[in-house]
Amino acid sequence: MRFGLHRAWRYSPPTILAVSFLVLIAVGALLLWLPISSHGGLTFSEALFTACSAVTVTGLVVVDTGGALTLFGQVVVLVLIHLGGLGLMTFAALTVMALGVRFGLRGQHLVREAMNQTSPGDMLALVRRVALLAFTLEALGTVLMAVVWVPEMGFWEGLWFSFFHAASAFNNAGFGLRADSLSAWAGHPLINLVITALFIIGGLGFTVLTDLRRHRRFSTLSLHSKLTLSGTVILALGAWLLIMLFEWQNPHTLGSLSTGERPWAAWFTAVTPRTAGFNTVDTAGLIMPSTLLIILLMFIGAGSNSTASGIKVSTFMVILLATRSFLLGRPQPSAFRRTVALDVVFRANSVVVLSLMMVLLGTFLLVVFEPQLQLLDLVFEGFSAFGTVGLSRGITGELSLPGQAVLMVLMFTGRIGPLALAFSLARPRRRRVRYVEELVQVG
Repeated sequence: MRFGLHRAWRYSPPTILAVSFLVLIAVGALLLWLPISSHGGLTFSEALFTACSAVTVTGLVVVDTGGALTLFGQVVVLVLIHLGGLGLMTFAALTVMALGVRFGLRGQHLVREAMNQTSPGDMLALVRRVALLAFTLEALGTVLMAVVWVPEMGFWEGLWFSFFHAASAFNNAGFGLRADSLSAWAGHPLINLVITALFIIGGLGFTVLTDLRRHRRFSTLSLHSKLTLSGTVILALGAWLLIMLFEWQNPHTLGSLSTGERPWAAWFTAVTPRTAGFNTVDTAGLIMPSTLLIILLMFIGAGSNSTASGIKVSTFMVILLATRSFLLGRPQPSAFRRTVALDVVFRANSVVVLSLMMVLLGTFLLVVFEPQLQLLDLVFEGFSAFGTVGLSRGITGELSLPGQAVLMVLMFTGRIGPLALAFSLARPRRRRVRYVEELVQVG
């Protein structure tokens, strides 16, 4: 039997993905609105915001996930996180395969677009590997963290707490079951290592993970994988050192911890802006340089074709390489003895410019709708929503309904917008007419 949604294939992959995410948000909101999903009942706006945050794997909340939601509501959030993190098309393909249904060529093309793959091949095999990797790492993370949380909370509660946070971490969702996120374990080595490892691996991108599985040596990896991995290491280590420098004596963050706990908390704070969204110190207590650094990191995000968002590390690296190339008078940017195609440079510039326009417009609207709040808090909230990070300086619950609506649009466009832009720019269009070149003064 062949997959029969022939009419759906006529639409572009970005359109199908965007509509699918909207439908998923609506269904999730209705489920969370049910009395069985919460202890005291959620308003529809609260249910809608929570569903949007879960599907876009953001983690911004207007209600306490662990305190306000029942076990059923928490399961709904976790399902939405998986569908939004791993991608709706991944689960659609898995469902179709489980039913013994075959994809046609157009169906495989849609899945390839959803997985952000440009080369032909067995996409369904890739989907299987992605799902297997995700659930294997989540299971491993659950077991490791259960060593800490089961003795503290009891078997079933500790096991559920471990699984929920493992899944939330790998999908870079940032949802936690405590109002203070993971602050109680700010200096715990195992919790810090497991959580950060899960969201860093999930944020590398399935393309990079597949490349590592095939080659396992840095020298034989693709240029994309090398740029993503090197950029990830540079950003993580650089941010770690800067956070320790800025916050070491800050009594509101690292200064309140013991000397042995501070490097762990600094590491967690440095890498969570990859769009992970958890926190072990009070984000509102960070000093100005640390706050601005985190805003930049949230905008960059993590790897392409991953559970994370932002403009992506590879995009950021291409922009840096292009700038270096221009300053050195070279015709094209290069790295690791490979040249970056000019088409890729144009795409990277387009992603950055359009992303900046979206997040700045959203932040401007937040300032208009919430004049009583501090500008820095609103800017931080806007970048966090667009990057689907989930970090907050404590103002999410204070926003009016228009302000929450702006955040939902930012979360949605942050998760779908750059992805849709990449789709639309992925296929070069032939120009039949070439115009005369003329210089334009810039700078």
